[in-house]
Amino acid sequence: MKPTTQQTLITELQSFGVRLADPGAGAASRRGGAGPSDHKAMTVEGQTVMVPVHTAPAFASPYVAEKPDAAGVSVIRRDGVAVGEVSFPLKPRFYELQTLDGIPYSQIATLHGRDVLATTILQTCIRYQSRTKTCKFCAIGQSLAAGRTIAHKTPEQLAEVARAAVLLDGVKHMVMTTGTPNVTDRGAAVLCESAFAVKAAVDLPIQGQCEPPDDDAWFSRMKAAGIDTLGMHLEVVTPELRAEIMPGKASVPVSRYLDAFKAAVPVFGRGQVSTYILAGLGDTQEAILSIAETLIELGVYPFVVPFVPISGTPLEDHATPSPAFMRDILQPLGAMLKAADLLSSDIKAGCGKCGACSALSSFEG
Repeated sequence: MKPTTQQTLITELQSFGVRLADPGAGAASRRGGAGPSDHKAMTVEGQTVMVPVHTAPAFASPYVAEKPDAAGVSVIRRDGVAVGEVSFPLKPRFYELQTLDGIPYSQIATLHGRDVLATTILQTCIRYQSRTKTCKFCAIGQSLAAGRTIAHKTPEQLAEVARAAVLLDGVKHMVMTTGTPNVTDRGAAVLCESAFAVKAAVDLPIQGQCEPPDDDAWFSRMKAAGIDTLGMHLEVVTPELRAEIMPGKASVPVSRYLDAFKAAVPVFGRGQVSTYILAGLGDTQEAILSIAETLIELGVYPFVVPFVPISGTPLEDHATPSPAFMRDILQPLGAMLKAADLLSSDIKAGCGKCGACSALSSFEG
């Protein structure tokens, strides 16, 4: 089946990035930090996506977004030829506020995509402290070093900001991720206390994200604390490549992830457990689709996204995957998800539901 115009444009924008005639249009872009970074949110034919704007490939991209018109619409040109239009989500109103002790709300949680509140509860990680253990694509320490965030967001701070984001900006769900603090619960405990506080303040679906904890009992504890969906991110699927690119995290083998998925799905529900897979780091299309098939059989949503190199990391000069490489993964994967009735639209909260970092959801139809 031939990709649609929307699928083609989103896939190419996320592979090549885009140059901005007006960098200040819409909400501010993000540099460094955990999660989608060096990106800017833009809406393409009704779907909000994260597009690289601060990476080396983006600086040389054939795509340019013109300055938005009075209605906030920007024409996208490829090599000077108009190929579509985008708009930019506006700066959220909750960014204007600060806590009683003077911390800007934007240092506690940020807007991702169009209506997702995201936070990295612990902006430190045991893997990040050692060059022999750190994930080579990770920039979790950059935003902390630059003073754009704080090291530990308290449950009270998160609850305060989440309530404001819902009331002022209509945020629909929240993502809580964390640096890995230890090799036992691996962040599950801090997710529990944070989710409990947010749910006490506002009715907001929450995704928690951490490495598989050492005890499967944590899954029931996280669910009871108010976490609606769980993300445990493989990122790289080939064992040898995992050891090379993320030597610390690779100490938790793929087999442990699969066992954790089997234990977590009955707790959270089919389709409410997901994993992030970064395409373009060296895993073959066959390897990604093979493990995706296994994950789907388990009831886990495999959220495959194109790798985006972040400035200041060991992989900052790594090439982004080509649009053709992404299409050859996302098209069959979308068909697999549709056949299994495991769709992003049914996810209660989190990255898969948002879908902004990949064109995958557009291939599920």
